[in-house]
Order: sequence, then structure tokens, then C-alpha cells
Amino acid sequence: MNAVLDECRDLKEIRFEPGEKLIHEGAAADRMYVLIEGEVAVSKGPVQVAVDRKPGSLFGEMSALLETNYSASVVAVTPVRAYQVDNPIEFMTRRPGLAIHAARLLAQRLHDGTTYLADLKVQFEDRKDHLGMVDQVLDALMHHQRKVAGGRETRRDDPRL
Repeated sequence: MNAVLDECRDLKEIRFEPGEKLIHEGAAADRMYVLIEGEVAVSKGPVQVAVDRKPGSLFGEMSALLETNYSASVVAVTPVRAYQVDNPIEFMTRRPGLAIHAARLLAQRLHDGTTYLADLKVQFEDRKDHLGMVDQVLDALMHHQRKVAGGRETRRDDPRL
């Protein structure tokens, strides 16, 4: 993580007090943050989905890359220091080391989520209620429609991606 922090040393450092939001779910994704120190909680709606305290962790990168509003809120649990990246796409284009770091973090999250859903599918495959729908959830995730540049719809399994 030191290499990630070294790549950001020329950025503006921001401090957040406990309870202060770094990112507001639903707001326009106009920046991302690189954690220097402290602990943050990530929430989707009223549900806390993660706690992170690893220096070099990124917040807001997914929404920046997808060009969508922030999909979760990030709140300081302890005093937090973070680098602020005002134009994440331009920043990652100029600093491929950080882009690879973001790609690895996102790949790990995808791997963890997919592994968890696959485990749920095995556990509940004989169920006839809502818990038995995990295979349908997995299928929907793998074949989800999304907008790409130019506004056309493309499938994730489209070979043009």
C-alpha cells in the first residue's frame, strides 16, 4: 500500500471527524478518496456492508469508473485522513499503478461476492421459497444490461466488451 500512498502524495489531504461523511450515497460521483489512516464504515441504505481501515483503500472508484452516482455512503468511524482525487478517471489514466490497484480491489470484491452467492446457491438449492432464488440472482448479475459509451445497451457477455 505504500506505493499507492506514494503515488498520491501530491494530492490534497482531507481530514474527517467521526460521523462525518466522505461520500453520500446517491450523490454525483465527482471525486474519490484514498485512505491514509483511520477507519470508515461503508453503508448501502441503512445496511452497513463493510468497515475498512487499510491505508491505500479507495472509496468512490466504482462510481467514478461506471460514471454513476455513488452507490453507497462512506462515513468516518474514527478520525480519518485521506487523499482527495478530484478527477478520478484522468488521475487513473495518468497513474496506471493506481488504476491497477483499483482494478485489483474491484476484482477482489467481485470474487468475494460471487463466491458468497455460489455458496448460498449450494446451501439453498433445494428450497422452494425466496432463498431458492439465488441461482436467478447469480444469472441476473452475470447477464445484467448496462449502458456503455454512446448510450447503447450491451450485455456483459457481449464479446465487444
